[in-house]
Amino acid sequence: MRPNARELWWALAIIGGVTALYVIAVRRLGIDASSTSLLGHGIGILGFVLMLMTETLYSLRKRSRRAAWGRPASWLQFHIVTGLVGPYMVLLHAAWRFNGLAGLVMLMTVIVVVSGFVGRYIYTRVPRNPDGLMLEADELQAQIRAANLALAGGNRMQAGEVKRLMARRHLLERQIASIATVRRTMGTWTSVHIPIGVALFTVAFVHIAGALYYATLQR
Repeated sequence: MRPNARELWWALAIIGGVTALYVIAVRRLGIDASSTSLLGHGIGILGFVLMLMTETLYSLRKRSRRAAWGRPASWLQFHIVTGLVGPYMVLLHAAWRFNGLAGLVMLMTVIVVVSGFVGRYIYTRVPRNPDGLMLEADELQAQIRAANLALAGGNRMQAGEVKRLMARRHLLERQIASIATVRRTMGTWTSVHIPIGVALFTVAFVHIAGALYYATLQR
């Protein structure tokens, strides 16, 4: 099972809606949207909460294979949507300025998002079942045997069905040939992506603590 790009369209639609509301608030209503304003803080907080959800919820669901709260594939789609919308809102909060500690947070956010796109591409190369769980080589072999049996006993099958089964068998054979390489690549990506994400949230929490300190104790 390979995910389509539906979650990317959802994210783009939400980003478009957020952008429209932001422009209306700033251009039409004249609301202050600087990073220290009420609107700026609200956008930043909501974006950061979405990023926290991105970092934690899918990982928790992926590690709970017996849990009944949604399929991992659906949680991955949610992970991608929040992983795009959240950083975009944080960038709006910072007015797209890459200076100081906030600038470092922005830069690391961009790096994490780009890394997430790479990870999604690698994810689509790993064979999975309808729930989004990775398939083992013996499971793929079983599917090939089933396709071979169907082809061997399919004297009455239509040409389109035969073509579909042959394409399916060819895909499974290619997945078996590349499964080890793809999984090593996925492991390497994970070992890079997760530390970058941890570093991002560490710097973000320092930034938030500093902002709260100067906004309250230093007044």
